Amino acid sequence: MNKYKQKRTKIVATIGPASESEEVLKKMMQSGLNVARFNFSHGEHSWHKQVMTRVRKVSEKLNVNVGILADLQGPRIRVAVEKEIVVKSGDKIKICEIDSKSKKDNSIDAKIVYLDKKNILEGLKKGQDILIEDGLIKLRIIKNNKKSCQVKVIDGGIIRNHKGVNIPGANLDIDVITTKDKKDLDFALKNDVDFVALSFVKNAKDIKRLRKIIQKKKKSHYPQIIAKIERQEAIDNLDEIIKETDAIMVARGDLGIEMDQSRVIILQKEIISKSIKCVKPVIVATQMLNSMIDNPRPTRAEVGDVTNAIIDHVDAVMLSGESATGKYPTESVSIMSKIIEKTEESIYDDIYEALDYKIKSEYAVVVKSAYELAKSFDAEAICMISISGFTAKLVSHFRPEQQILVATNNKKTFNQLSLLWGVDCYLFEKQKNLSVFIDKLVKKAKNDKKLEKDDKIIIIIGRSPAGKKMRLIGVKKISN
Repeated sequence: MNKYKQKRTKIVATIGPASESEEVLKKMMQSGLNVARFNFSHGEHSWHKQVMTRVRKVSEKLNVNVGILADLQGPRIRVAVEKEIVVKSGDKIKICEIDSKSKKDNSIDAKIVYLDKKNILEGLKKGQDILIEDGLIKLRIIKNNKKSCQVKVIDGGIIRNHKGVNIPGANLDIDVITTKDKKDLDFALKNDVDFVALSFVKNAKDIKRLRKIIQKKKKSHYPQIIAKIERQEAIDNLDEIIKETDAIMVARGDLGIEMDQSRVIILQKEIISKSIKCVKPVIVATQMLNSMIDNPRPTRAEVGDVTNAIIDHVDAVMLSGESATGKYPTESVSIMSKIIEKTEESIYDDIYEALDYKIKSEYAVVVKSAYELAKSFDAEAICMISISGFTAKLVSHFRPEQQILVATNNKKTFNQLSLLWGVDCYLFEKQKNLSVFIDKLVKKAKNDKKLEKDDKIIIIIGRSPAGKKMRLIGVKKISN
């Protein structure tokens, strides 16, 4: 049993104006930040570059692995209006595409709301809803003239420029990887990000296409692809998406708009379960501590939400506005870390053989043996050399009670392991002799008070660049 308590579930935090400074980034990392998310729906490339450089600088100073995630905007439909428009329930207004040259329609209210994408309205039907700003404003189509729609306001409010638009149930003919995404991807690859998140994924073909673009532009050290599950089509094609992608994000914001909100947490549990069984890291995102955008403490319901995800053994939980634009970015990370630690200390976090131990792989057999050996000998840690991160990913899948200590000389692997549940990684970048890695790892872990004399550890040697197979070395007792 692990007597050196530390959080196992990772924290992804969105970086924005509230958290861009070196001082705040340092505090967030010291409080438990593992992956820094950059939302490309906002900000110029010059800002992203400056702050990404700052994240790397601070993480290297602290000697911690903090991954960088570039979250592509995707085919987000947004409002395009010059000034705010106030609409009330019962009002009738007009929706047009941004390039529409429709003249003023005197048959309805003169208020016209433009959308910033072409060919959106053509396939929509009478009675279909158009939602604005996370569904706060609901408009219902009365009549469709293909390039413009007459709509009745069901739920009123203030329609502001650049707010997001959702059209539940619409089969929109929009490219998942937009022109903006391609430019943002070029930038992200040049700046060597560790993860790229693809928004509004529909099927495995979207992931394959993104991977092909990445591999064409970059010869090695590829970022891992995170598929954001936020549409009904993605739910329909979930198994094939999980199989093709590197990691999954449960993007509950749009998911809760695209379908009945009452289904979201049940779907969340299904996505987590399937991702873990397929050995794919999974993140739960959106409004986890949302009230902390304005308040120093979360609601009890928010604490319960985070706790629930941790009990389901998600790899990471995510902060959005809380850390990007909120008043308490550091406190949000700190409180999330505390919730993680307290939940993981409880009996409700225990696995009880809940995971799939029947992974069809000779490597999985080795890792399962190490897992069983660690339980039998009451080992303190499972220690390994993992150059690509593959071995660490398999060990993490089993969610062992023991510490997962990893040695690597690959900087990209070091950063990408920041997302994996329970993985604590050490970088020996200049070291080429793999035979000394475990000794160096143990020495570092002892210095960090994660191991001590007489602790038992399980040792695994992962696949080497030369192609040697994974090996289970066995049990070792730490001497002086």
